[in-house]
Amino acid sequence: MVESLPGTPFTVRVPLRWVDLDAQGHVNNALVVDYLQEGRIAFLKSGPNAALLDRGCLVVGHQVEFQRPIMFDTTPVEVAMVVGTVGASRFTLGSQVLQHGEVVAQARTVLCVVDPRTLAPRRMTPPERSCFADAATGLGLFPDLGRWRVGPRAHDYDAWVRWSDIDTYGHMNNVKVFDLFAEARIRANPSDAEHTRMEDAARDGLLWMVARQDVSYHVPILYGAKPYRVRTAYAKVGRTSLTLSAQVERPGDHQVCARATTVVVCGDATGHPVPVPQQVADGMAVWPAVAS
Repeated sequence: MVESLPGTPFTVRVPLRWVDLDAQGHVNNALVVDYLQEGRIAFLKSGPNAALLDRGCLVVGHQVEFQRPIMFDTTPVEVAMVVGTVGASRFTLGSQVLQHGEVVAQARTVLCVVDPRTLAPRRMTPPERSCFADAATGLGLFPDLGRWRVGPRAHDYDAWVRWSDIDTYGHMNNVKVFDLFAEARIRANPSDAEHTRMEDAARDGLLWMVARQDVSYHVPILYGAKPYRVRTAYAKVGRTSLTLSAQVERPGDHQVCARATTVVVCGDATGHPVPVPQQVADGMAVWPAVAS
C-alpha cells in the first residue's frame, strides 16, 4: 500500500543510466537504493546539517518496498523525502521514488550520527537535533516481516569486497551491501548448485522480483584479502513469494556485519505473480531460518 508523504517533501531529480538495468530489463533493486542515497545526500547537503556528512553520519537500517519495476527513460526519476522520528543520535527519513509521477518504491532509512574516529554513536548537538526535529513529521509503519535469524543450516556464499565498493568513510557503502545479499540470494538454489535461481527462471520463462527488503547494519565491512561469508536461509514460502533471511559475516571471527530480510515474488514473463516452483520451495527444508 502506498501512502503519500506528509507535509512538503524535499525532492531531487536523479537521472537514470542505461547500465542500471539488470538481466531482466529493468532497474536493479540495489540501484533503486542508490537513487535513495542520491536524494538523501542532496537533502543533507542542502541544509545547515551538511557538515554531518564529513563529521560522520551512517545508515544503520533500511526498509524498502518496491512497488513496480523502473524501466529505462531519459526523464529522471524523482526522490522525495521527509524527516520522521528524531532521537538523541538517530533520525529517520521517509522516502519515495517516483517515475512519471507514479510511486515505484518507498523507504524508511535510519541514520546515526557518529564520532568519525571511532564510529561510535554520539548525541547530536542541540542545533543539529533541532534542524531535524523542527521538520519532523509522522510516518506510517511498514508491514512487519517477522523476526528471523539464519540457523545452523544455511546456504554459504563467499563474497569479495571490491575497492570501488568503499566510500569516503573507508568502508563498504550501504548501497553495495545490497549487492552482497543479491549475489548470495540468487545462488541459493536448492535444486541445482551448478545453476543460479535466475538461470533456472530464465529457462522456465519466469521472473523473480524483489518486493521488500529490510537491511540492518552492525559492523563496517572493509576491503581486504579475504572474502566475507554471506549465509542465506528460507524464512517463509508463500504461494507466490519467498521470504529469505541472510547475514554477512566477517572473515576470521564470523562477526555479523549486516542482516537482511527479503521478500521475492515469482512472476511470469509479464510480471504477473505465479506459484513458486516446488524445486525452489524445497529450500525451506534444506536451509530453514529460525524465528527469533
